[in-house]
Amino acid sequence: MKTHAIAKELLKYHSQTLGLVIGGSAKKGEEERLSGGVNLLIATPGRLLDHLQYTKGFIIKNLKCLIIDEADRILEENFEETMKQIFKVLPKERQTALFSATQDKKVVELAHLSFSSDPIYIDVDEGRSKVTNEGLKQGYCIVPSEKRFIFLLSFLKKNKSKKVMVFFSSCGSVKFHAELLRYIKVGCFDIYGKQKQAKRTATFLNFCKAESGILLCTDVAARGLDIPDVDWIVQFDPPDDPTKYIHRVGRTARGEGSKGNALLLLTPEEIPFLEFLKVSRVPVEQCNYDMSKLLNVQSHLENVLSTNYFLHKSAKDAYRSYLLAYNSHSMKDCFDVRRLDLQAVATSFCLTSAPQVNLHIDSTPSVRKKKMRQPEGVKAFKKFRSR
Repeated sequence: MKTHAIAKELLKYHSQTLGLVIGGSAKKGEEERLSGGVNLLIATPGRLLDHLQYTKGFIIKNLKCLIIDEADRILEENFEETMKQIFKVLPKERQTALFSATQDKKVVELAHLSFSSDPIYIDVDEGRSKVTNEGLKQGYCIVPSEKRFIFLLSFLKKNKSKKVMVFFSSCGSVKFHAELLRYIKVGCFDIYGKQKQAKRTATFLNFCKAESGILLCTDVAARGLDIPDVDWIVQFDPPDDPTKYIHRVGRTARGEGSKGNALLLLTPEEIPFLEFLKVSRVPVEQCNYDMSKLLNVQSHLENVLSTNYFLHKSAKDAYRSYLLAYNSHSMKDCFDVRRLDLQAVATSFCLTSAPQVNLHIDSTPSVRKKKMRQPEGVKAFKKFRSR
């Protein structure tokens, strides 16, 4: 939708026509638009394949260029079969371009699927000492697990005049924290994958227009969203790997000369993640925060949850989804669910005791080392190009 809005602005003095097809919108209107013909079509994979298969007036034989954005992610979201079907239907004689802020083995896989000849690899970061924008100040805080929410609440209260995006690892965590913040009179927006498209769109537009505010979100908001004047990116839950870190902090300090701030929260057990960021050329400095100055509201929040059935249930659901997300981390050396103090985690969700959660965890420790995705992916892509 954002790409479509920018293209519309760019093309308003030109004769080229423009179309948008995405899941969650009215299909009939899209069919009429496609039947009339468009020069530039912006689409999501599933809805595009639907129209390629069933919209009779959709003429594709004159296709000149296929552009795939977020190429490192497009095969992760169960789109591989969809993309294969799209490539089968589209004309073979075309230019194909893959775009991504980060490179990994998924880009190589997609190149194998989509290119009929050897691709040309262009790296705009080659020779740079770091992969994030020069105007971005990046820091991290080591916060005990049980203090995480109190730390976040204290931070948000201190920066209430700023525009802040807070990233969580699961939909359940976003939902609960948004409900809790609103209950204690801290206004916020929220975006996560299980919301309806209309709700997400309205939230996105309202947050774009806001001069200050808080947006709680999952990684569904880590890519593609160009939100004006974001002051802070707070990664409340650490990302799965450095690639996702880069995409998250890319929501601020966007463009030449712009500035922004990013804060990563880590528990003492998660400190090894910093080494992976360093290898990926991500410069982060430790921010020393006086824990004695945190808001003294833990007991009050626990009392709120104990007397509010809906908030208590939401907290238990969020606790469970957090553990499931943590257990799914690919970097087991940094994020091992077996090392978590479950009572401390429950405290961070304002629960007085840890709910029972069956994660089906293998009791034998992981010995597999997680290789660095970004350097490995770039190396693989260059090797593929040279072939």
